[in-house]
Amino acid sequence: MFLDGELAGYAEYRARPGRIVFTHTVVLPGHEGQGLGTALAKHVLDDAVARGERIVPYCPFIAAYLKRHEGYEASVDWP
Repeated sequence: MFLDGELAGYAEYRARPGRIVFTHTVVLPGHEGQGLGTALAKHVLDDAVARGERIVPYCPFIAAYLKRHEGYEASVDWP
């Protein structure tokens, strides 16, 4: 995720056939507390659902987001 041309955060993942395994999410110092992690999680999860991929949330931040937001249940394989 870029903000004003500067890297502000990213989600690490491993792509597998038909699934995406989220392993870590980072919001860089100086960008924390602005809701960017939440926006990033929503974007990557919505993208995975749109592509018909199964979501495997090993990342604690992604897992917490999924527990707080409805609509992803049918696409998640909990580890």
